[in-house]
Amino acid sequence: MDHPNSDPSPPDFDPGAPVRSGIPEHGRVPKYYAVKARIGALIGALGEGESLPTERDLALRYEVSRETVRQALRELLLEGRLRRQGRGSVVAGPKLEQPLSLASYTEGVRRQNRRPGRNLIGLDRFPCPAALAADVGVRTGEPVWHLERVLLADDERVGLESTYVAVSRVPRLDVDFEPDSSFYSYLRDVVGVPFGDADERIETVLATPREALLIGTSPALPMLLLHRLSRDGSGQPLERVRTLFRGDRFSFTAHLGQRTEPGRA
Repeated sequence: MDHPNSDPSPPDFDPGAPVRSGIPEHGRVPKYYAVKARIGALIGALGEGESLPTERDLALRYEVSRETVRQALRELLLEGRLRRQGRGSVVAGPKLEQPLSLASYTEGVRRQNRRPGRNLIGLDRFPCPAALAADVGVRTGEPVWHLERVLLADDERVGLESTYVAVSRVPRLDVDFEPDSSFYSYLRDVVGVPFGDADERIETVLATPREALLIGTSPALPMLLLHRLSRDGSGQPLERVRTLFRGDRFSFTAHLGQRTEPGRA
């Protein structure tokens, strides 16, 4: 039996959308949110890359102040539905879906028919600090590499990746590795190091001023931060990776399976 206060699902019900489109049961919503919903419908009718009307035009259309429109646009920008172009806003493309797996960033982007790339920021060699030693399988003071690169998708800057790995694992990293290529492919195909498994943790952060400048975004934009500790096929520590992804351009996917506990079928 239906709950007496429930509403029937509309014909275009989207199970991935907020319940009741985010409108509280008392029906009162902030003015900017109502405008945001109307602009969202307008975005849906436009194609990727098409320009949105100006703030002034939107304010006249919806009979609200420009500040109300501006607040609605700010949220749509943070959600990745719009992007800035010049002094206006245009409709953004769909977010990139990155699988939570041992597949490389390159493989994940190519699956979506986008062109992956990386710009080298720096490749440095330094004595390993104590806090990093166990993660990369060396003793404190032994040399490690730090590889820092900006991640690209169709030449758009979408993230920043820092990789730490023991020099003993990849002694020729500064000689025979192409910085715009996949590090995982290099390890597998050139060095002959197979990946085993990894632990990964995700959190939301704000980029530092330096990180925001390298990625080309605002320091106020929420970022998705991934920490990864990888091991080789024999279970030995291999690398530590810290990757920032733009929250407005990325989402993450994972396949979840039933885990069978010992002694249970």
